[in-house]
Amino acid sequence: MDIIKDSFMLLGRIITILPLMLVITLIMGKRSIAELPVFDFLVIIVLGAVVGADIADPNIEHIHTAVAIVLIGIFHVIVSRLKIKYRKFGHIITFEPTIVIQDGKFVVKNLRKIRYSIDNILQMLREKDVFDINDVHLGIIEASGNISVLKKTNKSEVTVEDMNLTRAHPSLTYPVIIEGVVYDNVLAKLNLTENWLNQQLNYLKIKDIDEIFFASINEKREFHATLKNEMNEIQDLPPIYN
Repeated sequence: MDIIKDSFMLLGRIITILPLMLVITLIMGKRSIAELPVFDFLVIIVLGAVVGADIADPNIEHIHTAVAIVLIGIFHVIVSRLKIKYRKFGHIITFEPTIVIQDGKFVVKNLRKIRYSIDNILQMLREKDVFDINDVHLGIIEASGNISVLKKTNKSEVTVEDMNLTRAHPSLTYPVIIEGVVYDNVLAKLNLTENWLNQQLNYLKIKDIDEIFFASINEKREFHATLKNEMNEIQDLPPIYN
């Protein structure tokens, strides 16, 4: 009877602690979960804690650890099936994909919502062999925290044999303004002056550098900017779900 009572106590702990950990992890954001879906991430943490406690503390009854592992496994199976059967439930306990780049511009509102920095996104793009944000039609942060990239049509992969054309030299962009701060060293490295930068701002009718969320210059000296208050609503796109 004591084992049954203790088992129910363990089940109660598992059922109460997992939702709490889920809420905290959701609040922490996507960056905290690396590659795993959030619920699977929590299950692994709990399993590790249970096994670690059993190894570290001999006073813990070994049977309790075994029961806890079984109960966690059953709980995980049940939740996984509920996620499949009830999509709304699945949406509640995980992150939805978030569009952070559209047509070469940052979606500022979404970027701030998931608390990713410009440097985070640029690094993730480079890991996808994308070195110019202007080549991106859509950039989507998935539930795993990784980025998926849909390149613009004229920037998609082409084989060397296609139409016997020579590939254009890839372009690399350099951040020159981030959150209203001008990177003078980048301008100097590219042999550009502040007067040149001011000309580009005037051409785009940008009166104040503080209005700029992100601006870059590529090797062709093409200037692109995303404004902090620019209309970044996603247009003509259906919601993206897991």
